[in-house]
Amino acid sequence: MNHPAPAPSSDAATPFRAPLVFGGVPEAEGFARTPITPRDRVHFRVDRELPLAPFLAALPDGVTVSHDEGEGLYRVDGPCGQGPLLADWIRAWCAEQGCTTVGLRAEAGVRRRAPRDLPPAFLDDLCRHYLPVSLKRLQRNMSTIRLHLPDPDDLGQQVAEWILKAVGQYDETKGVPFGAFLATQLSKWVHDLGRNAHGRTAADTENRQQKAIAAFQAEHQRRPTERELAAFMGQSVATLRRNSQTVATLNSLRNLQSLDGGPDATEVLLPDSGEAPDQIMDEAEQTLLSHALTAACAPDPTAARGQRAAQPNVLGWATWYLTTWGGQTKTQVSAELGTSVRNMNVHADRVERVLKDRLAELSE
Repeated sequence: MNHPAPAPSSDAATPFRAPLVFGGVPEAEGFARTPITPRDRVHFRVDRELPLAPFLAALPDGVTVSHDEGEGLYRVDGPCGQGPLLADWIRAWCAEQGCTTVGLRAEAGVRRRAPRDLPPAFLDDLCRHYLPVSLKRLQRNMSTIRLHLPDPDDLGQQVAEWILKAVGQYDETKGVPFGAFLATQLSKWVHDLGRNAHGRTAADTENRQQKAIAAFQAEHQRRPTERELAAFMGQSVATLRRNSQTVATLNSLRNLQSLDGGPDATEVLLPDSGEAPDQIMDEAEQTLLSHALTAACAPDPTAARGQRAAQPNVLGWATWYLTTWGGQTKTQVSAELGTSVRNMNVHADRVERVLKDRLAELSE
């Protein structure tokens, strides 16, 4: 008589994994000690540098502020129910300082924790552990990341910032381990790099097209024709062509090497005005003007690494170039890039301040 083999014990089927310990505190316990809490948050930007020290000193009691220098975004957190009042206070205070708020909005019931409230040794060890883990996880996205963060040091800093961001958003009551939560957020934040740099519509259009091309290739082992890709995506050929032009513009902006290099170190050769015909001189002047515009959008070498000025001003370049030479209005460019005209104006104003000095040098 045959007897069934004994079932493996649960211990053998599921290997035991010791809990992670950071700073002498188990990971789950560390987050439980500093639970995520709700608060009202006000997001805004300003049209010029905000005097941060006076602003912090004037904040009402129980209100905190964080500043994303790379995006120029301020986040002010206060007690639940105080969001609208806090938004009015910020708007009035900025007006007194001669600053205009951009995109100010209040958000109620935002659940966050401040990383600084965690035990320092716990937070330090957690970041040391998850930094190499995150870099390994992001290997599949590295081709996209390098378009925006070519410097390995910048990549390490960005990933560290993402870990701290995940710490602030992680809700320990959901029953999901922090490592799993972090892994899902990393993919989302990689996609946001393109959205922040080039506008949501353009980045999302590129992402959808690349996914569709990859899916078609996996099914048919070849790249699709234009008509096949349009049918695969459920679009007309005209829509696909229009979206492809948007993607091509996005890729052209990325390929402006002078934005990341040293445009001022590039020698621009001019013909002798006494020997060259007027048409050639006109083209030379256009080249000089285009060169000055590109140089005005390059990163400021004197700016701190986390500041917005330390990043190529791609949106400012696109705004100036497409409205000056592309024959488009700001409204049209805004619709194509999926960003507001006000946001375009903020970036274009940065270009204008630098461009005025460069044009003055060219006229001498």
